[in-house]
Amino acid sequence: MFTGIVKTVGKVVAARSAGDGMILSVNLGELAGEVKLGDSVAINGLCLTAVKISSEIIDFDVSKESLSRSTISNVKAGDSVNIELAMKADGRFGGHIVQGHVDGIAKISKIEKHGKFKDITITATAELTDEMVAKGSVTVDGISLTVSKLGDNDFTIAVIPATIEHTTLKNRKVGDSVNIETDILDKMVKKQVSKMLPENGLTIKNLTDAGF
Repeated sequence: MFTGIVKTVGKVVAARSAGDGMILSVNLGELAGEVKLGDSVAINGLCLTAVKISSEIIDFDVSKESLSRSTISNVKAGDSVNIELAMKADGRFGGHIVQGHVDGIAKISKIEKHGKFKDITITATAELTDEMVAKGSVTVDGISLTVSKLGDNDFTIAVIPATIEHTTLKNRKVGDSVNIETDILDKMVKKQVSKMLPENGLTIKNLTDAGF
């Protein structure tokens, strides 16, 4: 499990096809010293397993499923990626619960600068936005962020200077694709509520029947 607090920006050394999947080699810098074989590491929000360690360069196996559901299939040597190690049981919980299971890909549609701050609007499918709430949490390329505005097919995140400076958001531009993981708590609430509702949706009667 992760919290969406990026520890460093790593550099992709190689991305090689391996059957239906990929072997991704990333330079983690000093952070590599904390990684052991078999450890989980979030790369742009995607939970991957360390399978080979060569000094600061670590290899990760990427499955066909991960390639199809995330932007990892488009990375190439020289690209920067957000890195977070799995959360320690005795560590601080700085962000929110992040599983490293990317739910889908979305696209940056607008960037508004306010001094050193940025409001970034991201166009996403209704399937993704239905699992978000205004002022709730969302993970964008592995970064824990707050949804400041929410539409049917887009959402906006207000990004502080420190997050911009220390993540790949520093160089993101309109048209770029990003990995999205919605909040697991929102998913759980949506699933439970949907079980309570009949096919015709939410009505006063079925709310009353459910005890509200």
